[in-house]
Amino acid sequence: MLLPNNATKIQIENTTVDFYEFEKDNITYLYFDTSLCGVPEPMINAMAGLKAINDTNKKLIMKNHQLPNGLFPKIDKVFDFEIQRLEEGDVLITFAYKKDSLAEVDFSNNKCLG
Repeated sequence: MLLPNNATKIQIENTTVDFYEFEKDNITYLYFDTSLCGVPEPMINAMAGLKAINDTNKKLIMKNHQLPNGLFPKIDKVFDFEIQRLEEGDVLITFAYKKDSLAEVDFSNNKCLG
């Protein structure tokens, strides 16, 4: 994914990769790329990024080398996600906050079993 010209680098606590923010169609997107990272970095960065997505006007885009299957059961009561497979084999996952969710996510639970 090429970041748009209006993307700016931002600081998110407890991350190991760069995060960027941009706006499109009145939605604020946060983006990070862990496609070159090994376990547990994708999970750590995803949980830190998801913690910043606290309303329906924000979405998180994660680029990774594979599906983060250990992440989905931890967050699926609070976040929807769409998966896009890229030509080079990577995946883009776009996470969106579920408006009517009363569930909570333990964002400190950022360990991956493999």
